[in-house]
This record gives sequence, structure tokens and C-alpha cells, in this order.
Amino acid sequence: MLDINNKKITIIGAKKTGSALINLILHFKGIAKISETASFSQEHLDWFDKHCVQYESGGHSEAFIKDSDIVVISPGVRMDGPAVCWARFAGIPVLGEIEFAAQFCTVPIIAVTGSNGKSTVSTLIYEILHANGKKVALCGNIGYPFSQCLVEQDNLDYIVIEVSSFQLESMLEPNSPFLNKNFKGRRRWFKGFKPKIAVLLNLNQNHLDRHKDMEEYFQAKARLFSNQDNADYAVIDGDGDYFSRLRTKVNAQIIPFNTNEQGENFNHNAVMKVGQILKVDNEICSKVFTEFRGLEHRLEWVRNLDGIDFINDSKATTAEACRWALNQINQPILMICGGRDKNIDFSVLAHLVHEKVKKIFAFGEAKQKIKQTFETFVQVEECDVLENAVRKARSSANKGDCVVLTPMCTSFDMFTNFEERGRVFKEIVNKLE
Repeated sequence: MLDINNKKITIIGAKKTGSALINLILHFKGIAKISETASFSQEHLDWFDKHCVQYESGGHSEAFIKDSDIVVISPGVRMDGPAVCWARFAGIPVLGEIEFAAQFCTVPIIAVTGSNGKSTVSTLIYEILHANGKKVALCGNIGYPFSQCLVEQDNLDYIVIEVSSFQLESMLEPNSPFLNKNFKGRRRWFKGFKPKIAVLLNLNQNHLDRHKDMEEYFQAKARLFSNQDNADYAVIDGDGDYFSRLRTKVNAQIIPFNTNEQGENFNHNAVMKVGQILKVDNEICSKVFTEFRGLEHRLEWVRNLDGIDFINDSKATTAEACRWALNQINQPILMICGGRDKNIDFSVLAHLVHEKVKKIFAFGEAKQKIKQTFETFVQVEECDVLENAVRKARSSANKGDCVVLTPMCTSFDMFTNFEERGRVFKEIVNKLE
């Protein structure tokens, strides 16, 4: 386990992950520092003073960053930003929150990533293990920081972590000097992030506003397997275009699963493979699948009003997630979409939209791009805000239709996150008369 007693650990980026990291650092007797571009509330400042947390706000400073033994970045912090560059130039190790927290974890980790479906699969893995009598925690990108989990929960059999490309891109690989115990005469403390089971569900256009291209996105996802060995397992979509490339990179035992089936079946296939590795009876898995009602903001039925169904799919922030949603709906669709573009190609949905969608209501920063992409195939109406889009969709819908929020974009132009966007959508829908 990493010894951080009296070591200065600087966190770049506050918010939920930053707060969890502070608690983890203090729990293991480290000296916590935090640097944030925004301002802190008085409540935060009082808490920092009480717990002797050093802080700076309104931007990152080179002197503050360099006065560190380790720098830990929150998922939203770019690897090419000045704060990270200052640390690296000074020879200070830079870790992401997941990798830093893993230094204190003695429990087998099951890590799940992919462009779509990772929250659902992570939850289902948690559920089958729980149903099998294991004490298990679910954390990571699903909304419960790994750092917080390690402080709050103990005596676990497994930890299931949902991991995003933002959390993976900073992972140290085996050739990193910071994993070499005697690099240049200095003892390095770190172990690489090494899940017992690593799951990659799929890979399609996503986060191209963050990653410069699909190759960089692929390389970030592939880091999930970097530190595994032949005692570990890599559960990978055997039908994916990237499968053959990963076979030459992965040292773990590769367990392929099939994704040619529609609906949730491909998710179930991945979960079943994990269950087989951990010797969970197939009947337990089947029972969990039958009883699982889905996650909030993932094709979530909200209400039926005058014969019109309203569905919240706010989590669908990619074209492929939107494709999946449209394929699950067998009614005429009025589609609400928009937000902040991730620089992905919407036109891959043109044929499906022409086939299944009656009208699109586009809002947010991406509304013009959405209109330009689809107006040849279907009527597109631009709306200023989400509420206008919902009300216009309601007015245009007929009995038997389905109004679905499936944005294809992030929420950050108007909302804090996709959860807030989904909650606002449901509030608007539930007020309709």
C-alpha cells in the first residue's frame, strides 16, 4: 500500500471527485492540497481550514503545483493542460483519481469501460455478485467516486468500477518510470492499475471534443488492460473492429463475448462472461436480468399522457447510444436532441431517423448542426431551451406516438450533467396537461 504519510498530494480540480480525494488523502495521513479554476464557497473554505487543507482558487499556479510530491487530477482535467505540464516538467508523478485510489485498494477490482452501456453492465455485475452472497461495492464514473468508496466501505469481496476514457487516459503504463522502483536511484511508490477483470464493451465515436481522433480514444480505452497479466481476465467484444488489435496488446486471458444481438442482450452476454469467471450460477444471472428495471436516464419511461409516451434517455450522449434507443421504440417517434456537440458524426443515424422519426426538436449549442444533418430526411424544428422542445413535441404528437429525449450531446451548455438534464425533462413532462 502506498505510504503518503506527510506527503504533499495536490489535487487539480475540485467538485465531487476532488472532495472524495481530500478525504482519502487525510484518511491515510497525507497532506492535502487542492487547486481549482473556480471559486470555493465559504463552507468549503471553512472545511479546508478546519482540516488543514491548502488551497488555491481562480486558476492554477506553477508554484503551488510544483510544491507537491504527487499530483492527482480529476477526470475533467486535460492531460495537456498547463498544470499537468508543470508537474511533469518538475518530475512530479501525475495520476488520475482511479489510479491513485487503487494504490490503497486490496480488494479484487472489476473495471468496466466502453462507449455505451458501461453503467448498466457495471450495475448488473454488482447485482449478480450481490445476489451470489458477496459483499461488493459499485463506484467510479457511475457517480460514486472510487476514493470515497475506499474510505466508507470495508470488508469487501469485490469492487466494481465504471471507468471512462477521461479516467483511463492518465493511467501509467508498464514502461513508465513511475512504476520502476529504482528509476534514476529514486524509489518509486506506485503500482499500475490492475483490475482482476477488465471489460471493454464497445468502441464508437465519443468524446472527440476531448480526444483528437478515434485512435487517441482507442489508446485511452486500451490502457485498461496495460498492467494486467495472465492471472487476470480481459472480457472484450469479440465482434468489434478493435478486437484483433487488442489481442496483440493484452497479456490477460481474453474472454470474448458476442454483440450481434439487439437490445440488452449484448450487455447480458458481457455480464454472463464475468459471472462465469467468478463462478456465479447462470440461474442467478437470469433472475437478476429478469428483475432489473433499468437505470434512471437510460430509456426511462416517464409517463403516458393522452396516449403519448414520454421517455427520458438523457444519458444517450453519442450517436450510437441514440441509435440503440431508437431501435428499442416501436412507435412513431418525436425526437428531442441537442446540447454540446462532442464533435461526432450525426449523419450515421440519417437512415434510421428517416425510417423511425416523425419530427426532431433540436435545442442547445448543437441545434444548427442537428438541423443541417437531418433536415433532408425529416422535419427539424430549432428550440431555444429544453422546455420549449418538450412542449412543442407534445403539441405535435398524436395518440400512440412516443416523445423521447435522446440528446446525442453532452449537457454542459445548459446543465451541470446529464442527470440534471434528465431530471428537468421529467419535471417538465410531469407538469404537462
